[in-house]
Amino acid sequence: MIYHFLLQQTESPQGGAWIQQLVLFGGIALVFYFFMIRPQQKKQKDQKNFISEIKKGDAIVTVGGVHGKVFSVADETVVVEVDKSTKLTIEKSSISLEASKRANDKK
Repeated sequence: MIYHFLLQQTESPQGGAWIQQLVLFGGIALVFYFFMIRPQQKKQKDQKNFISEIKKGDAIVTVGGVHGKVFSVADETVVVEVDKSTKLTIEKSSISLEASKRANDKK
């Protein structure tokens, strides 16, 4: 009975319209996933890995633009040496992956 109802719906001129809309919205959802959501997830994963692998002596740049060298690493904080006698304690989450890579590539 249900099959007969679906068959009647697809035979009518407007019966296939809902299938086309479903396919269209499914295609849009796939485009959003592959071009927006997936790259953002990859970027977050790379940032998390970068922060977890920071060690003493690494050159870093903070989100605020402060350049320095890692002096010591704690659980959630990093002591950054910005000059010979100047050290700043910052949160690990404020270290920028992209800016640090650019700064290390220039050297």
